[in-house]
Amino acid sequence: MRRMNKHISVAPRSLDLAREVLRIEAAAVQALVTRIDEDFLRALEVILRCEGRVIVSGMGKSGHIARKIAATMSSTGTPAYFVHPGEASHGDLGMITSKDVIIALSYSGESQELMTIVPVIKRQGAKLVSMTGNPASSLAQAADAHLNAAVDREACPMGLAPTASTTAALALGDALAVALLDAKGFGAEDFARSHPGGNLGRRLLTHVRDIMRSGERLPMVRENAMLSDAILEISKKGVGMTAIVDDMQRVLGIYTDGDLRRTLEKKLDFNTTPVRSAMSAKPRCISPDALAAEAVQMMEQYNINQMLVVDGQHKLVGALNMHDLLHAKVI
Repeated sequence: MRRMNKHISVAPRSLDLAREVLRIEAAAVQALVTRIDEDFLRALEVILRCEGRVIVSGMGKSGHIARKIAATMSSTGTPAYFVHPGEASHGDLGMITSKDVIIALSYSGESQELMTIVPVIKRQGAKLVSMTGNPASSLAQAADAHLNAAVDREACPMGLAPTASTTAALALGDALAVALLDAKGFGAEDFARSHPGGNLGRRLLTHVRDIMRSGERLPMVRENAMLSDAILEISKKGVGMTAIVDDMQRVLGIYTDGDLRRTLEKKLDFNTTPVRSAMSAKPRCISPDALAAEAVQMMEQYNINQMLVVDGQHKLVGALNMHDLLHAKVI
């Protein structure tokens, strides 16, 4: 057997080859755009009408792509799982019912393992969506809907390793998953519910009320308080600001570290100057029911580090700053 040289030199040709691979695969994906037509809509309709489960299957490299398509669908509102066609013919077909839809991937459309189980699937009454590179293949002809994932050539110099064809199949699967997402009205919060453990889940499921400071931790002074009272409250609560409220606890303004610096420049008397004369009126506020991610967006948009939380009557119920959002890992 020929042994590989451990000291392989990388030639400039390697860069040219890598760029050519990307060009070929990009062209393969671009060519799919013209095939998003009635056949795609037919496949979409078959899946949307599914009363059971969506099962994705394929052999070899097509199998790897099938697993990814199933995973993408599951996380975007179309519960799906992968079944290995070889295992299916040895008992796993028992998982498939007449109400299910099978999405079968085979570039040739003649995969022996898939074609072994297709007659059984059809006999059970399950619907079949095929994704092949040959619309005239046995798998394509047997399907209720066919998606054409043909490519002009593989990116492999020898034309043997599935490269452009698998990229095209993956992209077509993504297109199908996103179209299903839109048709089902699957939104950001739905997406977050299936990703509760990651950063995305925290960003989309955490509400302002979950992380805001309230009760004894809430910085506020009355409108008739002096600047010295406001500064003491800022220092005591450690939020970098204090709210100014009326007798009904409605927000009138905010006094921040920045306002304090401006007060120092004006050389005002802290003990005799009312805070209302130095506060920032009509501050940016947010509802406790808003997503914490919205608070981040507002802070970045208006270049502020703190925010007051108010209810429907504009009464103060909480406060938060960037550190609170960082601690909650929303940012």
